[in-house]
Amino acid sequence: MITRRRSKFRVRFATSQTDVHQAQRLRGLCFRRDGAPDQDRFDDLCKHVLVEDERSGDLVCCFRFLPLTNGSEISSSYSAQYYDLTSLHTYSGKMVEMGRFCIHPDKRDPDILRCAWGAMTRYVDDEGIDLLFGCSSFEGTDTRNYHDAFAMLRDRHIAPKRWLPRIKSSNIFEFARKLRRKPDRKRAMLTMPPLLRTYLVMGGWVSDHAVVDRDLNTLHVFTGLEIDAIPPARVRALRAGAT
Repeated sequence: MITRRRSKFRVRFATSQTDVHQAQRLRGLCFRRDGAPDQDRFDDLCKHVLVEDERSGDLVCCFRFLPLTNGSEISSSYSAQYYDLTSLHTYSGKMVEMGRFCIHPDKRDPDILRCAWGAMTRYVDDEGIDLLFGCSSFEGTDTRNYHDAFAMLRDRHIAPKRWLPRIKSSNIFEFARKLRRKPDRKRAMLTMPPLLRTYLVMGGWVSDHAVVDRDLNTLHVFTGLEIDAIPPARVRALRAGAT
């Protein structure tokens, strides 16, 4: 059960095709240059989460979950289209892919992201999830805009070797191999997507390369978060936000 209310927002699972269509329209606004609804074959396989303004009912944020029993099913995930995830095939714990996360571009309230993470935390706890993963996206496809962010990922946040995704896509930026610069931390954090920043402060890790996604006009890195690795203080804060 994920339905909850916090501050002026409510969070719930989509319960109808109309709900899913609303999420697709918001995704289109955030991800598509022409603003057309964003949809793909994974929508029918996923649970869709909606964050709505309590007063107006407007949809301000959405994302989706694809639950997997263990790593043997990871080849059926959205991320597996872009990354060779063979290294994770032996992962024995329960997994969930979180994707298509977006916040309405006109909404700046930081409580939206807090509410979203509270909902994710409750779902992870309720379902006994061991690994949360997905593609974290940088806006645009010009890698030069994010050299400091990528250099910081290279220095501090590359996945453990046993789980490291391998190259599958033809259009990639191998930042771990090609970048030689020392990152400017302030510039790196300013250009790091908010969702990815949150993953990282909880101990998340990323692939050593970014995929250039011309369809969605993004650069993305595979991102994993092992739940047992989250610092206890962070766990307490997340669970407080999930109640």
